[in-house]
Amino acid sequence: MEFTALGKTGLKVSRLCLGTMNFGVDTDEKEAFKIMDMALDAGINFFDTANVYGWGENAGRTEEIIGRWFAQGGSRRERVVLATKVYGEMNNLLEGPNNTPGLSAYKIRRHLEDSLRRLQTDHIELYQMHHVDWSVTWDEIWGAFEIAVQQGKAGYIGASNFPGWKLMEAQKEAKARHFLGLVTEQHRYNLNCRLPELEVLPAAEYLGIGVIPWSPLDGGLLGGNALKKQPGSRTSKDGRIEKYRNQLEQYSGLCEELGESEDTVALAWLLSNPAVTAPIIGCRTVAQFEQSLKAVEVKLNEEALKRLDDIFPGPGGKAPEAYAW
Repeated sequence: MEFTALGKTGLKVSRLCLGTMNFGVDTDEKEAFKIMDMALDAGINFFDTANVYGWGENAGRTEEIIGRWFAQGGSRRERVVLATKVYGEMNNLLEGPNNTPGLSAYKIRRHLEDSLRRLQTDHIELYQMHHVDWSVTWDEIWGAFEIAVQQGKAGYIGASNFPGWKLMEAQKEAKARHFLGLVTEQHRYNLNCRLPELEVLPAAEYLGIGVIPWSPLDGGLLGGNALKKQPGSRTSKDGRIEKYRNQLEQYSGLCEELGESEDTVALAWLLSNPAVTAPIIGCRTVAQFEQSLKAVEVKLNEEALKRLDDIFPGPGGKAPEAYAW
């Protein structure tokens, strides 16, 4: 496994981040435990989750599964750089009118304590805002996160689904408070979704914020099973396949020439971008996890990168040159 700095910090994380969104949903606890054990054995030390995972009335279930895995001991917790998120609704009726998505200081404090309890730990290395809260001031947000960092309950603060200008604003406000601010931005980014190249990636790279791509296989569309009508697979019901069939067939042909799976090439393409810290591998099974590991070993040459650009054209570069002079 290869390692890199988490954004502009001195903390080292694996180039692949284990995503846990399926744990307790499509992946039962026993399988989840196997995947997490295998991740540590493979050198992956970066695990990502969110308080809402489990979804709906089961929100929090994924964190609970991870907490029970930590509780087995064997230095599991000590070996993991743990990331979770706050913003979503947790169906806690005791919060009354505050049982809504957002980033109030009230919510950040309460939901951090709840995550720590479910995860059976006293600290989280990376605490992330799951979305922008357009109604809350940075004074309130940074004030709440500063307390969490000072208390040792959160090591670093990250964002997710922020536009480029909001990253700049966040860092400006943090600097005024003499606070480190954001160290990561978790964003939807893959071969088939390259709009972040316009603003988000350039802003993040300029600010020293590490980009953590989610949905690196675009919900399975860029995976090896996309063109195979396998009953029960996620892509078997994906209506986008016909829309992108020509591109996917070209992509599969290129991967075959390269002697690599579609999953591996999609991850290797992300890893070739200097703005990317670690794509999230959100595997449902042990087999899918094993398939993802090879990505760090694959180095795509200039010809392969050019052909991928031809198949999945990006926006043409960063703004404004991508669409203006």
